[in-house]
Amino acid sequence: MFFNLLYPLADFFEPFNLFRYLTFRTGGAVLTSLIISFLIGPSLIAWLKRKQGQGQPIRDDGPESHILTKKGTPTMGGFLILTAMSISTLLWADVTSTYVWAVLLVTVGYGAIGFADDFLKVSKRNTKGVPGRLKLVAEIAIGLIAVVWVMAMTREPLSTSLAVPFFKTAIFDIGIMFAPLAVFVVVGAGNAVNLTDGLDGLAIVPVMIAAACFALISYLVGNIVFANYLQVLHVPGSGEIAVVCGALCGSSLGFLWFNAPPARVFMGDTGSLSMGGALGMIAVITKHEIVLAIIGGLFVLETVSVIVQVASFKLTGKRVFRMAPLHHHFEKKGWAEPTIVIRFWIIASILALVGLSTLKLR
Repeated sequence: MFFNLLYPLADFFEPFNLFRYLTFRTGGAVLTSLIISFLIGPSLIAWLKRKQGQGQPIRDDGPESHILTKKGTPTMGGFLILTAMSISTLLWADVTSTYVWAVLLVTVGYGAIGFADDFLKVSKRNTKGVPGRLKLVAEIAIGLIAVVWVMAMTREPLSTSLAVPFFKTAIFDIGIMFAPLAVFVVVGAGNAVNLTDGLDGLAIVPVMIAAACFALISYLVGNIVFANYLQVLHVPGSGEIAVVCGALCGSSLGFLWFNAPPARVFMGDTGSLSMGGALGMIAVITKHEIVLAIIGGLFVLETVSVIVQVASFKLTGKRVFRMAPLHHHFEKKGWAEPTIVIRFWIIASILALVGLSTLKLR
C-alpha cells in the first residue's frame, strides 16, 4: 500500500523514492510485523488463556513430560502470526500483485482451516478436531484455486514448467499436470510444517529460515539481470514475494518471543498449516518447488518418519520409531526438549545452505 500510495509522489517528495526498492520494503515488512507481534502478543495470549481455560488438549499417548510441562498452555497462537504478517504485507507490498494475493489466499485460507481444527479441539477437549478427510479436501480446494490463478497470470510456457535444481537447462513443461503437482506442493508443505510443530520453538525457526531463503530467491528470480547471471528461471513480478517473506520472517520472530521454552502459547494448526501453505505457494510462484524440499528438508524428514511408522505398523505390526513424528522419537529416547529443538534448528540451517547453493551450482 505504501508503494502504491507514496511512490507516485516521489517527484514531489524525493524520500518517497525509497518505496521503489524491494530491499527497503522487505526490511520494512520485517520490522512492521515484528512490532505488531510485540504490541498485540501479550493481550492476545491473555485473551486466549481466558477463553480456553485448560489450554490445548495434550495427547494421552504422547511423551509423559508433556502432561506436566505443557498442560494449560493456550493454542491458536498462529493467529498472532497471521495478523502481523497480513497487515505488514498489505502495508509494504504492491497490492496490485497477483502473486501477493495468491500467497495471502493460501495463508489465510489454511489459517481458517487450522483455526476450525484448533477450536474443535479446545471446545470438545480432545485431540481430534476437524475430520482428516474434510481438512484435506478444503486444503486441496484452496490450493487449487490459488494455483490455477497463478498459472493464468504467468506467461507460457513458464506457467506449466518445472525447474530442476543443479542443472542449467533442466526445465520441463508438463502442461496441465503442473496443476496437481503444484497443489501437492502446497498441501504437502502445509501438513509437513503441521507435523513438525510439536515442541516449543521447533517449527517456527525452520519456517523463519525457509522464509528468509525464499525472500532471497524471489528477489533474484524476479530480477532479470540476476536471474540471467545465475541461469535460473526469470519470473516477472515474483520479486514482490520477497516482501511477503519478510513479513513472515518478522511475524515468526515475534511469535518466537512468546513461544520460546517454556512456551506461553502454541501456534496450533492455525499457524502451522498457514505458514506451511504459504511456503508451498511461494515455491510454486518462484519455480523452486524441488528446492523447497531441500530447504524445508526438516519438514520432509518429519513427514517421512510418520509415513514410515504408519506403513511399518500396518504391514508388519512393528514400529520403526518409538514414536512419530521424529522429534517425539528422540524424546522417548531421553533427549531433553531444548537439545532436540536446537539440533533440529542446526539441521534446518544446513539444509537451507544446501538449498541456496542450487542458485549457483549449475
